[in-house]
Amino acid sequence: MIHLLRHWAALTVCLGYALNSSSFAVAERPNVLFVICDDLNCDIGCYGHPLVQTPNIDRLAQRGVRFEQAHCQYPLCGPSRASFMTGLYPDQTLVRRNAIYIREHVPNVNTMSQHFRDAGYFATRIGKIYHYNVPKHIGTSGHDDPYSWNYTINPRGRDKTDEGQIFSLRPGTFGATLSWLAAEGTDEEQTDGIAATEADRLLSQFAKEDIPFFMAVGLYRPHTPFVAPKSYFDAHPRGDISVPTVPEGYLDSLPVPARKSVTRRKEERNLDTKLAKQAIQAYYASISFADAQIGRILESLDRNGLTENTIVLFTSDHGYHMGEHGHYQKTTLFENATRVPLVIAGPGVAKGSVAKSMAEMVDYYPTLADLAGLTIPKFVSGVSLKATLVDPTVVTRSSALSQYNEGYSIRTKRFRYTEWGEAGQGGRELYDHQHDANEMHNLAEDPAMEQTCSELARLLHRRILSAQQPPPGIQQIQFENRRRVPQPQPRPRR
Repeated sequence: MIHLLRHWAALTVCLGYALNSSSFAVAERPNVLFVICDDLNCDIGCYGHPLVQTPNIDRLAQRGVRFEQAHCQYPLCGPSRASFMTGLYPDQTLVRRNAIYIREHVPNVNTMSQHFRDAGYFATRIGKIYHYNVPKHIGTSGHDDPYSWNYTINPRGRDKTDEGQIFSLRPGTFGATLSWLAAEGTDEEQTDGIAATEADRLLSQFAKEDIPFFMAVGLYRPHTPFVAPKSYFDAHPRGDISVPTVPEGYLDSLPVPARKSVTRRKEERNLDTKLAKQAIQAYYASISFADAQIGRILESLDRNGLTENTIVLFTSDHGYHMGEHGHYQKTTLFENATRVPLVIAGPGVAKGSVAKSMAEMVDYYPTLADLAGLTIPKFVSGVSLKATLVDPTVVTRSSALSQYNEGYSIRTKRFRYTEWGEAGQGGRELYDHQHDANEMHNLAEDPAMEQTCSELARLLHRRILSAQQPPPGIQQIQFENRRRVPQPQPRPRR
């Protein structure tokens, strides 16, 4: 690895002026640290959560810009990750389910990290960036894209070794249902702890060799199974936790597709309060554990003198329900599933500010390219948030588009409007966040909201049409991807 980095350093010095002579040499460009959690919602200290302890994410927000309203384009790992890594909407990548390799549908796309590679950056992946089946693919490359990276690391920790000790609502199944473990041992023994250790090691090498880098660190937590050392569970006592409630008859207010989205996991419906508190505690513990690993990575930036010249983007792949609307996990078009944390810090970025603008995850690619002084590819559908990062009062986006199955949803500053089926034939939803932040009162059929629905429907249809335009220069391969790879089930320890 050291030999590879030295060779790369010599190469980038030679290529520096040729790659971007109109701006500045490679050595002067800002580095990029892209950190993403898996299945993390906005239950974070700097987003106002009263219980979850995230001091490191909070500190990052104090030296950067935090987006209060950032939304994924598809509330499921595979489609969301394919979308933000290409800057394209799911109807453009054609990836609308998990377990798909990005180049099966868009073979000639130039991904975000690949774009930085082409500009002379050393692109590294540690952990999960594209889709992985979790926890089955931990320690492997999952559904990664090898063209996106110069170097990859697939950490594997004792959370894999200890799978037989994990409690699950469906015994032997961990990734697709609520499951958790208050683990023995240290942070450094866990997969994400190993990822932080590897990130520290590489950052030290990058600093010594003066190598411009694009480092993507994909943490697995808080994806199920919620595994973290016991101390993180102890920091979130179950007695402090409240379980969301749903009024009787609530489901009748939802269109059938929306109702199905929050009731399809039978074992997670109507959870006993004691069991629900255990699950929520485990989710909170996993978030705090992930935050500690982020802190170790940020400390490495400081220790190696890289902080001042490194753009840091922290986010998640989508949101997550923990009992809201009677649902656990993701795959809905409610705020809980589409909203993601987003904090960006680095050279030229305002400090300790909250953006007035909304953001979409397709914006990550053009934003990082713009901040680094790279050309934004013409095929990219997202918009650069640079103006907002320099002046957080600038509104770059006024709406955010998300989709799931046959539904599309538009979020504006005040409203969420959702249509299921062609032109809403499968049902509509309207929520007024000024009076209903939890999206529990569907106003779509209220005569007083007819004009609002009409205006939002026009906006939604325009956004859908734009998000379905073929990206210029990108080959799209349309086919029904039926490939399924059988997965062995781990045997519980006796």
